[in-house]
Amino acid sequence: MNNVSLQSIQFLTLFPELISPALQVSLLGKAQERHLMQYGVTQIRDFATDRHRSVDATPYGGGEGMVLRVDVLHSAWQSLVQRHPEKRRRTLLMSPQGPHLTQEKASALLAYEELILVCGHYEGVDERFIELCVDEELSIGDYILTGGELPALVVADVVTRLIPGVVGNEDSIAHDSLEEGLLKYPQYTRPREFEGLEVPPVLLGGNHQEIAKWRQAQREQRTQLKRPDLRVKHPKK
Repeated sequence: MNNVSLQSIQFLTLFPELISPALQVSLLGKAQERHLMQYGVTQIRDFATDRHRSVDATPYGGGEGMVLRVDVLHSAWQSLVQRHPEKRRRTLLMSPQGPHLTQEKASALLAYEELILVCGHYEGVDERFIELCVDEELSIGDYILTGGELPALVVADVVTRLIPGVVGNEDSIAHDSLEEGLLKYPQYTRPREFEGLEVPPVLLGGNHQEIAKWRQAQREQRTQLKRPDLRVKHPKK
């Protein structure tokens, strides 16, 4: 994470009330308070030009539902780009058609100064907006949500916690689940015994070398048991 340039995450959304509260709490809120990250939420509807403030229309050729209009989306996107045209930015459309968000993808996004996260709705967005403005589509899983707000918050959370200084103990990031293609080791705290289950003795002995060996072995065993697919993606070197 030496190439961290990311300073700002912008959301394009029809429902700011879903996004704004989440940006005020937990690590996202702390990142903003410490000036480690800046967030912005733009209401797409503010760029509608008719008296009804229309943002969608029926699709050409027929079909179900409504589609977000290219002209309104483009104007909203342009309003962000024109503020600082010199920034290295990447525009991501939250979409089930994109590849899945991964820890590696999150780390790669740190290289940009600004991310624009576009939250789709209805039956999708006009393809011309994707061609003109979107650098890549991104999914958080193979299921359909009402809109792109929750996926956008997931992306913001995953990326923000990788910014140096956001997580208090940065060593914890290196040992997170999925880092190095391994799950996290099991953890215990007080009380030492509960309902007949005791803390493993190795964690009580104070031998940090033995604890480290135990934890590494647990990470490998857990990964093989619970997520063997991770080992296919991240074979041992």
